[in-house]
Amino acid sequence: MLMFWFWVFLLAALLFYPVTQLVWVVSVRRMQKKLQKELNEQELAAEKQRARFISAIMSFFFSVLYNVARLGFPTGG
Repeated sequence: MLMFWFWVFLLAALLFYPVTQLVWVVSVRRMQKKLQKELNEQELAAEKQRARFISAIMSFFFSVLYNVARLGFPTGG
């Protein structure tokens, strides 16, 4: 069971940066199109923080799903 969670957290950590970048770029482009202007530094920072929160949840969720599919659901024994 400990190895299962090790692989979950390792994969989530490896996925975090690329997923953050992807979510941030999509979010910034959507916001720029909606507002019809370039975003300032404060708006970019807010979008980056939002992207980090979303990507942390997504990375962990997909890491758990992947490891359940590959290793099976962890048992207590």
